[in-house]
Amino acid sequence: MLLAWNHGDQQALKRLMPLVHEELHRLAHRYMGGERPGHTLQTTALVNEAYLRLVDSSRVRWQNRAHFFAVSAQLMRRILVDFARARQKLKRGGGLVQLSLDDALLISHEPSTELIALDDALKTLAAFDERKSKVVELRYFGGLSVEETAEVLNVSPITVMRDWGLAKAWLLRELDRGK
Repeated sequence: MLLAWNHGDQQALKRLMPLVHEELHRLAHRYMGGERPGHTLQTTALVNEAYLRLVDSSRVRWQNRAHFFAVSAQLMRRILVDFARARQKLKRGGGLVQLSLDDALLISHEPSTELIALDDALKTLAAFDERKSKVVELRYFGGLSVEETAEVLNVSPITVMRDWGLAKAWLLRELDRGK
């Protein structure tokens, strides 16, 4: 159905979306689980936004199921990072509510800040090793298995596991340095 949709068959898209909706919702739920409580972006809204961007992505040449979910995961990551960046912009003066010092001390470090830091670190990693960055994106953000990640990247599962270990170690060091 992905290939038929690729070739312009809109009926294939109509048959495909109910099949993948549950998986997209699972991905979105995983993303939203890492966000702060009371996040204004809901899981269903994230699925819907990703769906709109997927339908609008006529330039993508779908290879297989794993490729579709990899692109979906990447879109959801971008949506959340964009949302977090917009929220950070507001924190720097746009529409802020004044708080007393006592109230301000109660505000905790929010996961959206961590998501932005991780996104920045992944961009840095991609600059010198794009494959390791893709492995992290597919495994961590996309929830793909080692085998699915290997299929998407057209490498062996052993290569994925090696890249995964090295990328995690590099990211931990990079994120610790940024604290």
